[in-house]
Amino acid sequence: MGKNTMSALVKEKPGPGLTYAEVPIPEVGAGQVMIKVLKTAICGTDLHIYNWDAWSERTVKTPQIIGHEFVGEVFKLGEGVIGYKEGELVSGEGHIICNTCRNCLAGRRHLCANTIGVGVNRDGCFAEYLVIPAENVVRVASGIPLEVASFFDALGNAVHTALKFDLTGEDVIITGAGPIGVMAAIVCRHCGAKKIAITDYNEHRLELAKEAVPDIWTADPRKVAFGELRKKMNVCEGFDIGLEMSGAQSAFKDMVEHMNNGGRIALLGIHSGKTAINWDKVVFKGLTIMGIYGREMFDTWYKMMSMLQTGLDVSKVITHRFDAKDFEKGFAAMQNGDSGKVVLDWGNGG
Repeated sequence: MGKNTMSALVKEKPGPGLTYAEVPIPEVGAGQVMIKVLKTAICGTDLHIYNWDAWSERTVKTPQIIGHEFVGEVFKLGEGVIGYKEGELVSGEGHIICNTCRNCLAGRRHLCANTIGVGVNRDGCFAEYLVIPAENVVRVASGIPLEVASFFDALGNAVHTALKFDLTGEDVIITGAGPIGVMAAIVCRHCGAKKIAITDYNEHRLELAKEAVPDIWTADPRKVAFGELRKKMNVCEGFDIGLEMSGAQSAFKDMVEHMNNGGRIALLGIHSGKTAINWDKVVFKGLTIMGIYGREMFDTWYKMMSMLQTGLDVSKVITHRFDAKDFEKGFAAMQNGDSGKVVLDWGNGG
């Protein structure tokens, strides 16, 4: 790295792909913290930007550094920042809020209508250095592996979704066995769920779920219908808790059909505007459907790290590790759908 530059993954212009480039090191303003990035993880959102789909085209402005899952060390403090010291291990909340809207002022910061996404609406963490507001910096609790801390953002999604409703003694169905779905299953087991099932079309991801939660029930809905899965599990009246992680209409429809009366669904998967379900089932079963976005700031972070310190193990979700210069291999692993979390090392020590 030159004196005033750093390496970064940049979406230089509209279109597929990313560039590993030398860019200026960002300046640290008042109330901000510069973080020396150690490891990052690739998220599905990053893959959307890499592929430059319709959402990316209307959302992301180029040129821009992408990425929002990271762990690093405090490198420099901006004017007025207290409570942190250089060298501390930190991660950070990727949603930058306005602090002036009704939800922010009421302490419901995860519901801020003016949220700016790190690596989506502004420069992100796929770089040797990142600058974010001090209020977004999160100190990493002791004893947590560096690689796990690199995807706190995604784990936070899983924790926020799984903990939305009481899991103790409940039968849980999870649709979508991507990394967040699998991590949600691990959280459900940790928190005392009775029986847990997860569905997906990808056999590799279902195997990953079995490895992470040995007593989980897995099914490809094309081969095993939800009704048949329930019979095998002896879930007679229906599932108590549903965690929808897939964004697939068929999965959401099946979930609603097979919920118990009074069942509760946490909806994280992003669905198209044309997604339809049987709303009569929602009404007559008395279902609760709760939309989930991001993480609760900062209660999710506290609970996530507390669980990691008391036996929660999500390390099996990591399937690939690469040097940041080999980012193309990481995105290729994401592209083929056979990966869990993909971690990139930025060569900054740690």
